[in-house]
Amino acid sequence: MRKQNKGRKFSRTKNKRSALLKSLVTSLFLHEKIQTTEAKAKELRIVAEKFITRAKVKSIQNRRVLSQTLSAKVNKKLFDEIAPKYVGRNGGYTRIMKLGPRPSDGAKMVIIELVK
Repeated sequence: MRKQNKGRKFSRTKNKRSALLKSLVTSLFLHEKIQTTEAKAKELRIVAEKFITRAKVKSIQNRRVLSQTLSAKVNKKLFDEIAPKYVGRNGGYTRIMKLGPRPSDGAKMVIIELVK
């Protein structure tokens, strides 16, 4: 029984799961809107909002912590363009809109985007 265990496993090992979330968060910050499954979007929301909250405080320590996960291009965009938009906002930086089932396998599809 899984009691009080947070997070989804996606039938992947820890390394593959973290690589999946890293690629999703990179795509979200570059394009500001992506289409994915509902379960992946809900996990992505947690990671993306933590990154944006950290990027709102422009310190060298925060830049170094985020540069371990994100590429230089994404890190620059996060600190210079995305985070300043949310300075007066305490959380809730993403929106999930449901689309419907995927035709091939019936997975619930959503669009996750950064709130303007």
